[in-house]
Amino acid sequence: MASPPIPEQSNLDPTPESMFFGRRRFVKNLIYGGVVAGCWGTLGYRAAQGLTDRDRALRPGLDRPDVLRRFPATANPDFGSLPPGARELTDELAAGTHNNFYEFIPGGGGPVYGFVDDFIVDPWAVVVTGEVHKPRTFGLEDLFKFEQEERIYRFRCVETWAMVVPWTGFPLGKLLRAVEPKSSARHVRFITANRRDQMPGMDRSIREHHGYQWPYHEGLRIDEALNDLTLLATGVFGRPLPKQHGAPVRLVVPWKYGYKSPKSIVRIELVREQPPTFWAFGPYKHEYGYLSNVNPNIPHPRWSQATDHMLTRGASPRSGPSRKTEIFNGYGKHVAQLYPNEPKRPQQPLRPGQVAR
Repeated sequence: MASPPIPEQSNLDPTPESMFFGRRRFVKNLIYGGVVAGCWGTLGYRAAQGLTDRDRALRPGLDRPDVLRRFPATANPDFGSLPPGARELTDELAAGTHNNFYEFIPGGGGPVYGFVDDFIVDPWAVVVTGEVHKPRTFGLEDLFKFEQEERIYRFRCVETWAMVVPWTGFPLGKLLRAVEPKSSARHVRFITANRRDQMPGMDRSIREHHGYQWPYHEGLRIDEALNDLTLLATGVFGRPLPKQHGAPVRLVVPWKYGYKSPKSIVRIELVREQPPTFWAFGPYKHEYGYLSNVNPNIPHPRWSQATDHMLTRGASPRSGPSRKTEIFNGYGKHVAQLYPNEPKRPQQPLRPGQVAR
């Protein structure tokens, strides 16, 4: 099912940093005055009739006044400005109309926003269990009790498209410490929503014989999960996450390829052994590894990772402005010490039968 084209909007040119922060201050003033909560609560971004494609692509997944009051969050001073070398934030509409979310569009990225209307994200719960002293279920109210902050991160897809966007959320480590991990916890496993009646790509993937092993599942080492960069994101661009971005809560691990940042998380398990991941089966073992750090020295078996391409509105994902890929996506000062053996010289592409890092 093809989605209608996005209409051109003269006011949706790429957002300069100064304009974005001006908008943040304006929206926050409205929220403190109760205006935004009232208007959004009334309009709700719910009515499918009368919404333009632009509205559908940008509408938040959650429209509850108690949630909306949390936005926009205070910027973390360490990540409150553009990353070094970044010229501007990615256009909000570009970021909202090209996404990888295989539960809705299997086999590649695309206009996921056109397939998410039936996806229910409220109520929601995240079960945290496994090697912990205090297993717990976190509802939306519990997740938003954590102090929310805004961080501007680079985001890099393994398919070479990239973006620079302001996420809202809180460090995953805060949630993990709340359940008191046992000393036996070595890895953290993430499991996402598995709703075939709401996610049309799941059944389509079966019909097309993609062989995906639903639900989507990923993992991190415990030291990666506790790193301060690792963010549980609840919003983007100063508003709650749109559904195609992984509403109501997703992971963001900015030094790894995007598939290591699962969307719409429902379960987190702390485990002793390295868990299997969604891509670590059959023909994909030599393409997608457990670490999957952004590294220009490690080519994908089917393409180079030496450059990335910024998402731009109206252009294909790999045709935007290019830049040289930085090892760890530019976050080496925060994470390089975790990977003393990370390749720093060009590697040969892996062959079927080999296992990626």
